Parts: sequence; structure tokens; C-alpha cells
Amino acid sequence: MKLLVTGGAGYIGSHMVRTLGEKGHDIVVYDNLSSGHRESLLYGRLVVADLADRETLRILLQEENFDAVIHFAAFIAVEESVKDPVKYYRNNFSNALNLIEACVRHGVDKFIFSSTAAVYGMPEKMPVTEGIPLLPINPYGSSKMMTELALRDIAQVTGLRYVALRYFNVAGADPQTRIGQRYKEATHLITLALRTALGLRESLNIFGTDYATPDGTCIRDYIHVDDLIDAHLAALGYLAEGGRSQVFNCGYGKGYSVREVVDMAKRVTGIDFPVKETGRRAGDPPALIADSSRIRKDLGWQPSHDELEFIIQSAWDWEKKRLALNL
Repeated sequence: MKLLVTGGAGYIGSHMVRTLGEKGHDIVVYDNLSSGHRESLLYGRLVVADLADRETLRILLQEENFDAVIHFAAFIAVEESVKDPVKYYRNNFSNALNLIEACVRHGVDKFIFSSTAAVYGMPEKMPVTEGIPLLPINPYGSSKMMTELALRDIAQVTGLRYVALRYFNVAGADPQTRIGQRYKEATHLITLALRTALGLRESLNIFGTDYATPDGTCIRDYIHVDDLIDAHLAALGYLAEGGRSQVFNCGYGKGYSVREVVDMAKRVTGIDFPVKETGRRAGDPPALIADSSRIRKDLGWQPSHDELEFIIQSAWDWEKKRLALNL
């Protein structure tokens, strides 16, 4: 297939491009390189442009006969979204709308959207199913929800069919350590823990130890990036076979507490790095675990790396390489 991958030079996007390239697809990557890296692209042709540039987008989709679009390009830092909501609504929603509009105008009828579990906000019941009300509590989650709603409404009156994948906590790296997270300012727990182990941070903070969970810390559903990519491949095949528009959770259906992640990071690295316990962060739900039965049933998705130790080991191998090569 001929595929357009937006944000394909970023963390998750580059793993998608790697896998698509290995399977022989014809890939064009559209990325403004604000957080992505050319060096992360193992396949494909790169177009350096912003999705706000509607003319470049129009010309590209007019000249290329894409079979499908896989849309990753977005800002993802929750705290930043609270401080600068305009930035998040403009990029995550307005620019996504530019892309969707261009797809409809130029006959691209298959669209895979990188969404987030942040659309759920602070759900009361676990695990979270796709059918519960969407009640995001920050502009990041709201901007993603708005794009999902736009896709739903546009698909009803056009030939566009889409799959929205709601990610839970994505972690890990390419098992061959070719690519991985390259964010200078990491926000995810596993990456922060490993960079603390490497001495790049003074300590790791645990935000809140008094939650109604077995050990008092928040519980999250972690998914290895390659299992997430397999979910995208399954979604692509589903749409190619004529599947109707659908939304799927991407998680393992089980969670690990912050303390469990920290303990595993210390075991994998062999380093007893310093940890500080501090107060809760506003808006952190006690637990967030996916009900992934829909994607398993409808798309036949089966994870291959459903082990916290493997997730952290692959991330650790990458972080050591990143430090050694100053990536």
C-alpha cells in the first residue's frame, strides 16, 4: 500500500515506519521535526512540513495516490497542555482537521488516528471500555476527543472510514535498539526512571502514595510500542478489507503501580537509584486500565510483549545506547 504517516519521525511513528518498511509498503512521512528526528526514519521519504501548511498538504495529497493515512502528529505533554491550551487545540485538533479535510477532498478513504486514554478523564470503573462517556480533564485529552468527534461526524457524510486507537501508557523500544524515545524532556515514568538510573537526573519523583490502591501509588496499563504498532497494522488490514469506522483501546488489560515499575526498573538496571515521594499531582486518576477485549475480538490482535520486564529491558537497552552515542 502507499501510505502517508504524519509524525512518522517521532517515537511511535518511527516504529510504525520501520514495520511498514519491513513489510514492503511505500511510505511518505510528513513531519515538521519539532520533536521528531530524521535519524529515526529507517524507511520512507520525508516531507518536512507542518499540518498547518494546507497548501503543501493539498499538493502532496493531490499528486500522490495514497491508500491510507496514519496520523501520529500531535503534542502529548499533559502539563504543557494545561499551561498552553491554544497550542494543543491548534495542533492536535485544528491541524488534524486540515489533514482530514484534505483526505476527503483527495479521495483518501482510510484513516488511522492516534488517540489517547486521556479522553476518558478519571473513570470510576476499571477496566475502561470504549463505550463509557468521554470526560477529559485537560486540553490534551480534550483536543484528541474533538478530533475523534470530527472523524465520527465527517465519516457519516463522506466515504471516509477510520479507526481511532486509544493508547494507554506506551513504553519500550525497538528490540534491536535501532530506534526509541529521543525526547530531551521525558515525561513518562519508565523513561524518567531509566534516566535517573543513568545519572541524568538527581532522583525520580513518586507523585502520591495515599491512593486507594494496594501500595498507595497510581496504577497504569503499560503497552510495548511494538504491540501498539501491531494494533495499527491490524487496523490497517481491517480498513483495507472494508471494515466500518471503529474505536479501540490499546492496552493489556492489567496494570502496574508506580512502585512496581520503579522496583522492576531497579531490578533490570541493577541500580538502586534515588526516589523521592511527594504529593499527588492534580488530575491523576488512581488507576487507568484498558478493557482490550474489543480489539482482540474484532481485529484478532494478540500482544507479544505483555511483560513489564521486557518493556523496561528494551527501553533500558535503548537508553544506554542513546547516552553512549549522545543521541
